[in-house]
Amino acid sequence: MSRVDTRFASGPGWCAGWWYEPVNATTDSPAEGRGPVVIMAHGLGAVKEMGLQPYAERFAAEGYRVLVFDYRHFGGSDGDPRELLDISRQLDDWAAALHHVRALPQVDPERIVLWGTSFAGGHVIQAAAHDGRVAAIISQCPFTDGFASLRKLGVQSMVKATALGIRDAVQSLRGRRPVRVSLVGRRGEAALMTSPDAYDGYSALVPSGFEHPDKVTARVGLRIPFYYPGRAAAELECPALFCVCTKDSVAPARATIWHVRKARLGRIKRYPTGHFDIYVEPWFERVVADQVEFLHANVPVGDG
Repeated sequence: MSRVDTRFASGPGWCAGWWYEPVNATTDSPAEGRGPVVIMAHGLGAVKEMGLQPYAERFAAEGYRVLVFDYRHFGGSDGDPRELLDISRQLDDWAAALHHVRALPQVDPERIVLWGTSFAGGHVIQAAAHDGRVAAIISQCPFTDGFASLRKLGVQSMVKATALGIRDAVQSLRGRRPVRVSLVGRRGEAALMTSPDAYDGYSALVPSGFEHPDKVTARVGLRIPFYYPGRAAAELECPALFCVCTKDSVAPARATIWHVRKARLGRIKRYPTGHFDIYVEPWFERVVADQVEFLHANVPVGDG
């Protein structure tokens, strides 16, 4: 396969990404003809370098074109202030990615798959339901229920994060510099994720020597409790694979299953492990194999 850096317009700015082009097995040249594409993005405050490459490479090895992108304000993408985590803007970035790939001559616009993990696992449910033309989605350890995740945060952390969120919102109205909150922390600290496995699990996704900010604008903490992308599962008109970690301490499995079982063409796969274990062995191989099987069954490379 080949991978090149790319970018596409979103709102007044642009998103940076990686484009994977599969290689024809008989000619060792880029695949010919219009084919399916998998669009991928990461979770809460994370960027493409944090564990998405192995998934993208596996899909490309199976013959799928892949676009992996960073949201605006994160990673290699445009946007100021940096690390502005805005749910509406991120959903706009998904819509922009769809618009971008549909215009590419090598892509079949009717065979586009959305793949999201964690926070993006919720985004892809929302984005696909709103778009109505997506061929399939893969939603991995998805954030589906704001209140359920809030309960896992703990009272002390919730109060501290909320206070920072209010300060940041006021600063924004006054045109001043953002107030930031940590993405992960220990129990009782001001952070958006404080489960026992969050700090070590999230940190393990950051490659050695890779500089990744560990804080985001705090105002998102005021929005997360009211974000329920899982409710859109009932509106999905496409096949959907939900990879649920039954020991998930960030996006509780019980709430997730309650929401996604309403997807008419949904399939739920359960894995007895935690939220951050799914990115690494031995769970990665099991999960990605299920995802490849789902892709072949619902959006095959050779179809059309």
